Amino acid sequence: MSQDSSSLHYINYLSLDKILESQHPLSGNGKAAAHEEMLFIIIHQTYELWFKQILHEIESVMDLFKQEKIDEDNVGVIVGRMDRVNTIMTTLVGQINILETMTSLDFLEFRNHLSPASGFQSHQFRQIEVMLGLKIEKRHQFGSCPYHAQFQGEKKEAILSIENNDSFFSLVEKWLERIPFLNMRGFDFISKYEGAINNMLEEEVAIIESTDLTKEDKILRIRMIDENRKYFKRVLDKNVHNQAIEDGEIQLSYKATMSALLINLYRDQPILHLPYKFLRSLVELDHKIASWRFRHMQMVEKMLGQKIGTGGSSGQGYLRKTVDQHKLFTDLANISTLMISRKYLPELPKDIAETLGFRHDK
Repeated sequence: MSQDSSSLHYINYLSLDKILESQHPLSGNGKAAAHEEMLFIIIHQTYELWFKQILHEIESVMDLFKQEKIDEDNVGVIVGRMDRVNTIMTTLVGQINILETMTSLDFLEFRNHLSPASGFQSHQFRQIEVMLGLKIEKRHQFGSCPYHAQFQGEKKEAILSIENNDSFFSLVEKWLERIPFLNMRGFDFISKYEGAINNMLEEEVAIIESTDLTKEDKILRIRMIDENRKYFKRVLDKNVHNQAIEDGEIQLSYKATMSALLINLYRDQPILHLPYKFLRSLVELDHKIASWRFRHMQMVEKMLGQKIGTGGSSGQGYLRKTVDQHKLFTDLANISTLMISRKYLPELPKDIAETLGFRHDK
């Protein structure tokens, strides 16, 4: 209900009475309650408030990506909001430090009251995972049922609705596929890049062969270069790349990967700097969520060892397996493997360099 601004009060605006009366320890009231349960409740309520803000930011960014054409001014807005999400994730990791001031004995005073509740039942965090693009077949299984079996009614329908629509990952992939710079005015980026890679690797082989290393060392190092050559081929060869997608080894499409590579290599061009910062923010988000999972796993391991989780999971064992398995933007992180020194970077034709120096109108 709206109210006259002259009567607006800080307490009412923030609904503080409702928030501050929402902590109900199950271990009892007053002196009978386990002292540490209040901390446990407040930490997790705070997590949920931050999850709400993360959803708010990601939904707004996804709305911008759903537009047929993303205005270049909006790229700055997107980068700013993703920076905010990453800053929030840093705060979430830091909150574990506060929770760790509670000892194992402290936690065990009230842990039995929590079953069968579990952090896995955080509806908002499951929404974040699905919205970002974590597919059900990529999840580490929680028990014998699909993850959404933990929810009923509107909450389950909300999760399934998100699953059936474009994820953040798919929207970013489509945006990268639309970027017009891969073959502009006769400049074939992919063929130029392949030529640069061959020159770089041949030079590395020549350097090894000219050294005083033993024959065995030379063979070993050249073999490593050959492995690098195979990796470049797997990414750059469209057919090999598509087969790797079918085999579940990578997710990002060939064209999107090439665009992401171009953005990373030519990040110094003014028009590509913000897209580069955005792609880096996605990799950073992946790493921060993984860090949060890992710190959570460490905390559970220190407090409970190998005990089963209150929700029936394998406890720290389940958390450990989600750290890497639930990453979403690994293909963008692996672009770093494809980076080459600026001295090998194909020089852009002058007219293209001038175009990338300011706004590009297709």
